[in-house]
Amino acid sequence: MNASPRELPQITIRAARREDVAPIASLIMLGAATQTMTAAEIEAEAAHPSYEQAFETVSASPGSTLFVAERAGEVVGTFQVTLIPGLAARGRTRAKIESVHVAPESRSLGIGALMIEAALAFASENGAKLVELTSDKARPDAHRFYRRLGFAQSHEGFKKLV
Repeated sequence: MNASPRELPQITIRAARREDVAPIASLIMLGAATQTMTAAEIEAEAAHPSYEQAFETVSASPGSTLFVAERAGEVVGTFQVTLIPGLAARGRTRAKIESVHVAPESRSLGIGALMIEAALAFASENGAKLVELTSDKARPDAHRFYRRLGFAQSHEGFKKLV
């Protein structure tokens, strides 16, 4: 049985560290279409060296910060905030929130809302005047969640692998 948000143990939102890479990769896989993977397959995939390399790249990027939500010493959520300078709106800086994932057993406890609140505060503290995020069209629950937090579905997004 899930605890109500009032019973939720202390959640710490912090910048990700190298030792968080495998738990973060596991969370991402649990949230992806690979839900048919076994726990052993997810663990093996999360140990792939490419995740460590990606972490190093993100960590070295001055505009990107990868975060985790930690509960009782366990990583239960993750998100990334990227600051994007631009010329539009007299040089407004935008922030993009991406790769938002909460462990399945920790969903509906308020952790996602805490993560988004932390992302918005981080963006504001770093000069962003606009925050955007994208969510897969196949995730209507996530869309309701973001609308509940005040996000508007204002644009149609496109992507292309290169």
